[in-house]
Amino acid sequence: MHIDQNAGTPPADTIAFDDFLKVDIRIGTVVKAEPFEKARKPSLILHIDFGPGVGLRKTSAQIAALYSPEDLVGRQLAGVVNFPPRQIGPIMSEVLTLGFADAEGRITLFSPDRPVPDGARLL
Repeated sequence: MHIDQNAGTPPADTIAFDDFLKVDIRIGTVVKAEPFEKARKPSLILHIDFGPGVGLRKTSAQIAALYSPEDLVGRQLAGVVNFPPRQIGPIMSEVLTLGFADAEGRITLFSPDRPVPDGARLL
């Protein structure tokens, strides 16, 4: 997860709507969460169910400053599901969870304010 502590910066370069559609952002439900003991920064390993079209994906997220594993099981969150897998220490990250840095640089997860079906795509 990328931490952007420059909240006051101007927007990124303009892109075409078709470019935006290439990024597949879906909602999934956390089914398992555990501390990532071997991570350099406080992190959790998340197992997220993105529904029948995408399935179960695993990732590492630098969110341990604000969340415990118990806080996350059953919670829906957003993730990019079409980036290539990336090796993070001993685990293969299969999805990029989305969040925003607060004033102290801690990550707050991006999630819907009402339940939606797992696998729903950001429109």
